[in-house]
Amino acid sequence: MSIIQDFKKFAMRGNVIDLATGVIIGAAFGKIVSSLVDNVLVPPIGYALSGINFSELAITLREKTETTPAVVISYGKFLQSSVDFLIVAICVFALIQAIQHLRKREEAVVAAVEPEPTKSEIILREIRDLLKQWKV
Repeated sequence: MSIIQDFKKFAMRGNVIDLATGVIIGAAFGKIVSSLVDNVLVPPIGYALSGINFSELAITLREKTETTPAVVISYGKFLQSSVDFLIVAICVFALIQAIQHLRKREEAVVAAVEPEPTKSEIILREIRDLLKQWKV
């Protein structure tokens, strides 16, 4: 096999495609969560805390001069990222719980409904019953 064929075989595996799809959807989901946090959740919290903007919270260790930039610990951005992570974790947990609940319900429905026996199964049962009669 050539290198191109090997690569094509590798790239077209189901797991690789599933992983790529998951990464792309995860990136899009991350943008949605960031927007939710930045535009919906943080403004009311900042308003409740007298207009504090979390992303601007920082400790300045050294002021900016003409030759050197300021040295700043931006703990507000860290808090923002922590809130983003917490929301993503809660959403993923809720999604997994919902999927597990649906699977359990589906398994219960499948287990409750016994399928009709096929023609072969009926004939085999009749043969079994006849063989039991002959053993006597």
